[in-house]
Order: sequence, then structure tokens, then C-alpha cells
Amino acid sequence: MALPVHRQAQYWGLATLVFFVILYLLGDVILPFVLGGAIAYLLDPVADRLERMGLSRALATALITVVGILVFVLLTLLIIPTLVRQTTALIQAIPQILGNLEAWMTQRFPSMMSENGVVREQLAAIGELIRSRGNELLQGVLTSARGLLNIIVLIVIVPVVSVYLLLDWDRMVAEVDKLLPRDHAPVIRRLAKEIDDTLAGFLRGQGTVCLILGIYYAVLLMIVGLNYGLVVGFIAGLISFIPYVGAIVGGALAIGLALFQFWGEWWWIVAVYAIFQSGQMIEGNILTPKLVGDSVGLHPVWLIFALSVFGTLFGFVGMLVAVPVAAMLGVVARFAIEQYQQSRLYWGLSERETLDTAEADPDAAVPEPAEENA
Repeated sequence: MALPVHRQAQYWGLATLVFFVILYLLGDVILPFVLGGAIAYLLDPVADRLERMGLSRALATALITVVGILVFVLLTLLIIPTLVRQTTALIQAIPQILGNLEAWMTQRFPSMMSENGVVREQLAAIGELIRSRGNELLQGVLTSARGLLNIIVLIVIVPVVSVYLLLDWDRMVAEVDKLLPRDHAPVIRRLAKEIDDTLAGFLRGQGTVCLILGIYYAVLLMIVGLNYGLVVGFIAGLISFIPYVGAIVGGALAIGLALFQFWGEWWWIVAVYAIFQSGQMIEGNILTPKLVGDSVGLHPVWLIFALSVFGTLFGFVGMLVAVPVAAMLGVVARFAIEQYQQSRLYWGLSERETLDTAEADPDAAVPEPAEENA
């Protein structure tokens, strides 16, 4: 005999509470394992495809690992040092850029830029704050003993965890399936399938879109000669998972830098604008329809809310799990609404009985056609 609904709700509610308490207490300790699990989840379809091509699971995992190591070495040698160097230079150049903006505004709007004016003081304060905090953050991450230790731990543990999880992924899924409550296993499998479809569409599809857009913006901005083009492209691609936000933030940053670098050479400023405009056209008409589709079901506002809440409560780890948890909650919420719309609470007693009668005897629910008058 199955447990009563209220008792099941108590058990599942307690399990959910324990999960969030563990996530809060462990914090950064579980970061390598979260990243490793995410990498294994993203690469599992690649391993499955290699298996269908005739490779064993171990050989497919080994091939993916070798390719991943090559990509990591390439990024470490070519891209990451340039990105760090440009980011440092941009942070240090912001006070000068804001100083140029202050001089331009003083020339155009002298009444706003008086000696002790609020606008002048705010521009100077913003520039100094960004430079001091930005340099402090970079130096803290790159030079502190704890930062170096965390980086080493990530570099060592994340690949190991991801390789082991990728190797045993299908086996782990089968073991979890055996532990499902038998009465609810079909419903749980259905919800898990919907969650997997949502995550696959968002993480794999939208992640690929962000990567392509980041490379597109960075390469073209560097070709037109924009200073810090790699940083701008990286930022624009990184936040492109929120529609329009990546293009707006990256475009505003790029055009602002272009105005100071190419002042008087308007064709280069127009070229920077055209890069982001064309990127939006490619994303909206080609990349998103082909790689993501319309079945993701994660509204941008829901994503921003989830990132804000989980980032505030659980830090960086919370931001990593925000999207998966948001997808799960979205699927569960749609399932709950579906159940509610089929319940007596929604239909009421008379409406529910009418619907049940119509489903049991469709002919009885259809009125006889009226006879035509002669």
C-alpha cells in the first residue's frame, strides 16, 4: 500500500531541504565536483555517439579526454594570457577613458561640469573605484596562495571527476532509476526526460551559441583594431544566454571604447556597430533556431531571478547550479499546473462531473441536430 500523499510530501520536502542545507554548508568545497558533473553531462551525448560508431565507452572517454587536454593547452598558451593582459589593461585605462569623457563633457556642457559638480566627482569616483577594485580582484585571484591553490585544485580535480563520471554515466543513471519509488517511477521518468530536454537545449544549445558569438565578436573586433576587443567579445559571448543583454552590454562597451579610440574616423565606429548588429541577426535567424529551438521554456526574467537568488545564497556554486535548478523548477511547475487544471479544485464539482460524463459517453454529450423546417 502506497504512503499517503501528505507523508510523501513530507519526505520529499525534507530531502529537498537537506539538499539545500548541504549545498549551503559545503559551498566552494563541492565546486570541482559540480563542474566535473556538468562537463560529464555536456559530453555524454558525444560519448554516446562515438559508441554508436563502434567505439567502447572507455575508448570514447579516452578520445574525448585527449581532445579536451589539447583544447585546454591551446587556451592556456594562446588565449587566456592575452585575455588576462587585456583585462588588466582595460581596468587600468578606465580612469583615463573617464577623464577623456569628462573633458569632452566639460567642453560641450560646461554648466554640468563645474569645478565641484556632482557629475565630475562621480566620474572620478567611478574610475578610481573600478581601477582599485579591479586590480585588487585580479591580484587576489592570480597571486594569493589560496587563489593559486583553488586554481590548482580545479585544474587537477575537475578533469579527473569529469572523466570518471563520463565513463560511468549510463551506469549511474541506471542505478538511480532502480532507486525510484515504483509507484511514481513513470511520472519521475517523464519529468526527468523533460528536465533533460530543457537542460540539453539550454546548456548545450545556448552554450554553443554563446561560444560562437564570443568568438565572432572577439575576432571581428580585433580585426578592426579595437583595443581590448578580446575582452569585449568574451564578455558579450559570456552573457549572451540572456537574450539581447549580451549584445547590449557588449555593444555599449565596444562602441564606447570605439568613440574614444576612433574619434573622427566614423567608419570604424560604424563598423563596430555593424559587428554587433550582424551578430544579433545571425543569432536570431540561424544560431538560436538551429541549436536551441523553441522548447527550452526558460524565460530570461526567470533566469536572471534564479541567478540572483542562488548567487546571493550560495555564492559562485549557487550561480553554477542556478540554471539546472531553474529548469527543474520550471518543469515541476508546469507539471503542477497541469495536474491542477485536471483537478476538482480547478473544475469544481459540477464541471468535473460533466467532463467525466462526456469522457465516459461521448455520444451522450453531443446534442441531437435540430430537424430542418420544411
